[in-house]
Amino acid sequence: MDKKQIAERINQLRDRLNYHSYRYYVEDNPEISDREYDMMLRELEILEEENQEFITPDSPTQRVGGAPAEGFVSFTHSVPLKSLGDVFSKEELVAFDSRVQKALGRGTVYDVEYKIDGLSVALVYENGVLVSGATRGDGEVGEEVTQNLKTIRAIPLKLTQPVTITVRGEVYMPLASFLKLNERQEEKGLPRFANPRNAAAGTLRQLDPKIVAERNLSIYIFNIQSMEGEMPPTHTEGLDYLKKLGFRVVPSYRTVDNIHAAFDEIERLGETRGTLDFDIDGAVVKVNALADRVVLGETAKAPRWAMAYKYPPEQKETKVIGVTVQVGRTGILTPVAELEPVRVAGSTISRATLHNADYIREKDVRVGDSVLIQKAGDIIPEVARVLFEKRPTDTVSYEMPKVCPVCGALTARDESGAGVRCTDSACPAQLFRNILHFVSRDAMDIDGMGEAIVEQLLEQKLIASAADLYALEKDSLSSLEKLGDRSAQKLLAALEKSKTQSLDRVLYALGIRQVGQKAAKIIAKAFPTMEEVMAADREALSSLSDIGPITADYILEYFTQPKNKELIEKLKAVGFTMQAEENADVPQIFLGKTFVLTGTLPTMERAAAAALIEKHGGKASGSVSKKTSYVLAGEKAGSKLAKAQELGIPVITEEEFLQMIEKVEEK
Repeated sequence: MDKKQIAERINQLRDRLNYHSYRYYVEDNPEISDREYDMMLRELEILEEENQEFITPDSPTQRVGGAPAEGFVSFTHSVPLKSLGDVFSKEELVAFDSRVQKALGRGTVYDVEYKIDGLSVALVYENGVLVSGATRGDGEVGEEVTQNLKTIRAIPLKLTQPVTITVRGEVYMPLASFLKLNERQEEKGLPRFANPRNAAAGTLRQLDPKIVAERNLSIYIFNIQSMEGEMPPTHTEGLDYLKKLGFRVVPSYRTVDNIHAAFDEIERLGETRGTLDFDIDGAVVKVNALADRVVLGETAKAPRWAMAYKYPPEQKETKVIGVTVQVGRTGILTPVAELEPVRVAGSTISRATLHNADYIREKDVRVGDSVLIQKAGDIIPEVARVLFEKRPTDTVSYEMPKVCPVCGALTARDESGAGVRCTDSACPAQLFRNILHFVSRDAMDIDGMGEAIVEQLLEQKLIASAADLYALEKDSLSSLEKLGDRSAQKLLAALEKSKTQSLDRVLYALGIRQVGQKAAKIIAKAFPTMEEVMAADREALSSLSDIGPITADYILEYFTQPKNKELIEKLKAVGFTMQAEENADVPQIFLGKTFVLTGTLPTMERAAAAALIEKHGGKASGSVSKKTSYVLAGEKAGSKLAKAQELGIPVITEEEFLQMIEKVEEK
């Protein structure tokens, strides 16, 4: 393809990807499979890598930046992001309406919509392209977090019309993502987030956009701050216009003719709280006509034309009848308050997590206390506060156990200071959760091996480690409760199939601390066999991207323990291949090497050369630096060649490149 054809193809791919992103993330109605989307994105990445002059800020490839930021810079909002006044009763809402009617000399139409409990941001578009985004801050000055906001797929990088506009929205973390994030925090021995709002706020201020992207934030847009040209005359018409531009606007906005109808709508929205995938802490009532808003004006802190009705968290009194301790997969002890059952926010609560010793000390929760229970983010039961005036005189402060309640081993304060840990890695509680982790979908993916099966296998002493799963026989499996001959046969087939899982999945399945799916893939790419992983030293491991010295120490510690070495040997003995999937039969001659391609190669497309480099363990980069290992140059090589010569980087031809590969493959 010539340059004109390449540019046309790039634009076509961008338009199609933006359209399908909108269908998936905004309308929740995808038209193509994830794989089709990924293949289009991959083609665009290759074309842009080879033709960097065509890269633009609104390209879908630019959603996640490269290097982490060193810090955030201040951002002054052109239109202040003011907060709203709060009301907590119908009487206060009617009083607000009276002030509005007095100022206008008549009644007005109101818009009522959800008050999403997240983090307010402003997005600035010039000629339809996102140029900057910032947090609310104090309303006047926030922090510029454009690269992080670009990772949110519901934010369009390019609008359907070339307008210059600033909009305001609420970034939030979907409840499913929040629960998953807390599971990961627990696996890593890190503190759990208290609620989705805190998780969203903490995520958006991460310096590394890649971390932000992993946490799956979303957004609803709820206001036009300013725009070139004539503004829509009403707020709801403005929201309709924002939809046409490609924004995901706040759902369920309705107009009503009077404040009593507004209150009815507030109550209707409140009844939906348990069905939403996002947190709300109230509803917002806004004067709909922008002309009326001008008449009403604003105070220094808040507009006079809007009010937030705050829903009270439902709290119920109950009593702490005991504290039990759960032992997690990594040995962390989590105290749980056992409660007299009470119905809160639609469900009966009999337990509430107490997180760790610091949390208990801060709340001063004791067995025998009367407490108020609520659901954090309408999801997780928590102790809101202790009713000290009802405390019995014989209560005592709770202390975390000195020995593990499951195995009796000594406990120790975790090095992070966040919790207490069982010191015996062979603890049955840890073994149960380790086995569940090993067989899970993202690890060995052993279909049919659920909690009930694992529990029975351990109780009947049929297994004592993950390797023992592969010695199970049909008769012993079919004798388990609710598992007949057919299910037993399917389970054995799933176990056999799992032996061929790639090295990264095996590493993840082993449950090494802080080695999640992403870290496992990075390690497996650098060290494509289990032997190489086990032989890697601290320096080699910690030099990998996203694998720091702490994780490296955890990996080294894992492989120095005899029982873990024994597990690896047993897995090998039953037929595990333990090789990186893409590199199983390919010599990794370019491992740790970075190539930059420039010019037109004699016989190969640059994309094909880049694929060969990656296949053999290397990395293809778009720019020359001191870290570049080789520059692969063809005809009409330009500034990259000059930069390589200036820095003394080796420059090779296509022929020399292919000879490097052929020499190794011939051996």
